[in-house]
Amino acid sequence: MISRYALFCRVIENGSFTRTARDLGYSQSAVSQAVRALEKELNLTLIDRRKKDLVRLTDDGRQIYPYIKAIDAAWTALERKKQEMDSLENSTIRIGTFTSVSRNFLPVLLKNFKEEHPGVEFFLRQGEYTSIEKWIREGSIDLGFLSADLSEGLTMEILYTDPLKAVLPPGHPLADKEEVSLEELAREPFILLDEGDVSLPLSRFVSQGLTPRIEYRVYDDYSILAMVEQGLGVSMMYDLVLRGFDTSVRVVPVKGHPERTIALAWANDETIPRAAREFALYAVSNIRRMAGTLTEGPET
Repeated sequence: MISRYALFCRVIENGSFTRTARDLGYSQSAVSQAVRALEKELNLTLIDRRKKDLVRLTDDGRQIYPYIKAIDAAWTALERKKQEMDSLENSTIRIGTFTSVSRNFLPVLLKNFKEEHPGVEFFLRQGEYTSIEKWIREGSIDLGFLSADLSEGLTMEILYTDPLKAVLPPGHPLADKEEVSLEELAREPFILLDEGDVSLPLSRFVSQGLTPRIEYRVYDDYSILAMVEQGLGVSMMYDLVLRGFDTSVRVVPVKGHPERTIALAWANDETIPRAAREFALYAVSNIRRMAGTLTEGPET
């Protein structure tokens, strides 16, 4: 719907109420009423109406007309920007993520979402739970994947659970067992996955009064796999990270079946950008479906 500022400017440009009404598909009385409403709003008479349909600005009208034109231009720009945002054009979605999400879910989600919204750009920032939580809270990313245990005060959607598995060198004495215990793993040289301030593997040891023999703390999942393969120690890693990479190491379930719960989180519903909100809705439903398919597949 055209604003009264735009109607007034069209009347002045056309020099006629009648022509403006015809061009815009309005009745002449509607155009006239809009101009009178603007005059009432400003408490000024803007048009000299002494000659029928001969549009002539009053002295007040001439002084204020440039300001009304500026409002009209700003209003038009606002409407254009709103249309862009409704179609997600020229939007950047900033996401904090980590290895298993980046590998198993994000590639197909980004591809399919961009096919529907080609004007959207993505900025991905790789991290671990603590840093991703910090980035969300400080506003440097719009959305972040993290452990549900770290989501206090954030808006979040639970996505899936991911079990921890023991990762052992080929030929290791524990490699042929159906399950290994935390007590058995604690006695071995251990390569700990660095998950920031919160470590699920370490917390599981502590909860049972165990102190593992930590030889290395490593941030990169696939560096741990290479180190285990070389016999530098054992580790515990997440099932979705290990899928497809279990040919050079032995992957064995852990007694008690420890697991992490992964969520997609953002600061709050009031401040999340429109494009990020749309992607969050899309990602939540699709990741839940995809994770269900993966967990129904063969064990690693």
